[in-house]
Amino acid sequence: MGIRGKRSQITRHLTPDSRLEHLVQGFPSFHHLRVQPRKPRQRHRVEIDPHLRLYGSISACTSSSIYSQSSPSLLLPSSTLHPQFFYFLQNIAIMSLSNKLSIADVDVKGKKVLIRVDFNVPLDADKNITNNQRIVGALPTIKYALENGAKSVILMSHLGRPNGSPNEKYSLKPVVAELEKLLSKKVTFAPDCVGPEVEEIVNKAEDGSVILLENLRFHIEEEGSSKDKEGNKTKADKAQVEAFRKGLTALGDVYINDAFGTAHRAHSSMVGVDLPQKASGFLVKKELEYFAKALENPQRPFLAILGGAKVSDKIQLIDNLLDKVNTLIICGGMAFTFKKTLENVSIGNSLFDEAGSKTVGALVEKAKQKNVKLVLPVDYITADKFDKDANTGYATDKDGIPDGWQGLDCGEESVKLYKEAIAEAKTILWNGPAGVFEFEKFASGTKATLDAVVDAVQKDGKIVIIGGGDTATVAKKYGVEDKISHVSTGGGASLELLEGKELPGVTALSSK
Repeated sequence: MGIRGKRSQITRHLTPDSRLEHLVQGFPSFHHLRVQPRKPRQRHRVEIDPHLRLYGSISACTSSSIYSQSSPSLLLPSSTLHPQFFYFLQNIAIMSLSNKLSIADVDVKGKKVLIRVDFNVPLDADKNITNNQRIVGALPTIKYALENGAKSVILMSHLGRPNGSPNEKYSLKPVVAELEKLLSKKVTFAPDCVGPEVEEIVNKAEDGSVILLENLRFHIEEEGSSKDKEGNKTKADKAQVEAFRKGLTALGDVYINDAFGTAHRAHSSMVGVDLPQKASGFLVKKELEYFAKALENPQRPFLAILGGAKVSDKIQLIDNLLDKVNTLIICGGMAFTFKKTLENVSIGNSLFDEAGSKTVGALVEKAKQKNVKLVLPVDYITADKFDKDANTGYATDKDGIPDGWQGLDCGEESVKLYKEAIAEAKTILWNGPAGVFEFEKFASGTKATLDAVVDAVQKDGKIVIIGGGDTATVAKKYGVEDKISHVSTGGGASLELLEGKELPGVTALSSK
């Protein structure tokens, strides 16, 4: 039985008991919990870092003890527990990354395996797939189900933004031929994703069949709303959303989610399938394992490299990571907001985030309190305009960037500082390039940083995680995806995870 609903039973206070503090110290799920004894007959003070996420499903087995389902043998016995402790437990987001059920934990033999994949692939004007990586990425999960005796594998996905109604332009039918080629077997295409016709196709399928459903987003009930050409929003009817979710549920015996890129969306196919076992596929499993290595139990020193344009877009990310890292590199466009605000460096026409500048002081103060080393660039490759053919210059903090010029990359002295931080770290998380890498003249800082993290993995065996988005594009551009510990497939999903938010698609999965 979970913590929720148990509050009325858990009413006694924490008494002075050194054993409890001893157990807390050695209990993996509670490293950031501190029990501060007070004078006799006074309550203990239980403090939990407000940004702490308790990984593992916490349950109450009686009113006087708690345990983690991930380590049920580790009890926290106490004749009385402070009710505020349970208040914290109920109000802190409990989302295990490393303790979610995966397809390898599930018996799929003889079962209809319903897999949410991400086949949102690019198509040319003739509807030919121009990049099949997302399909290739799902193959291990699909093949595992087939090789382990699944009665059938039912694949569901979205493609593009059809806005809640059928649109031939966004049909998943072109995926069939590519999938057949990659699997070396026939794939049946269902003309819809729910309804009697689809259920009949699934129920009459021969053993070992693979069925691809039509685009989930042809139904407004998948996303819960849609927009017309004028941008007017229409909300889906709640009863119809429930019916749609029941329609998806009817297609499978086991649910597998292998679409990490949409894990931050509470869409029907991500959170609404109501089957007894809901597990991750191998793609999602890998994502969760690597983010757990960074966010739950990193090898230290732990370094985060954060780039990007606006500080205001990354406030929550920076704030959350300051609770976890030992060193933080602020690079890319948002570094100029830090430099001007903190050191009054002349930044010329470089990007300056007025709203974000108001938070810089508080973030730096938090870094000091948490003993986090902040690393900022000290020199810059400048441009007379934002263009790949711009004239280039060089500037330092001392001289500043002249008016009419803007910093589009960091210089060699900055790269040296980044390399020193990378050399000291054992776990490295990178989200956001060091410069405008899309323009070759301003890609050297990002490329040098990339070379350093590749060496960290290849030569020193360090853990390097690239958090999706533009940084994943950098790794792909320079062909080093297979030389990094993990390159996330989820842009928005990985960012929200790093910000400390729950991912609905992950929360919905069963725990081990």
